[in-house]
Amino acid sequence: MASSKRELIAPNGDKRLIRRDDKGRIVESDDLGRSLAQDRRRAAKTEVASGQGDRGDRKRR
Repeated sequence: MASSKRELIAPNGDKRLIRRDDKGRIVESDDLGRSLAQDRRRAAKTEVASGQGDRGDRKRR
């Protein structure tokens, strides 16, 4: 199953990262502040492509 990239939305002042299914419905939603805080707390073991940051870290050049 191919997963879509996450999309940043700001509905009511808070920013959220959402993922949509093939019909355009929201499948997953995460608060941006909490997502960035978790990134700082632990190092990922997996390298992932752009837009898939919740599943691992980006490759370093």
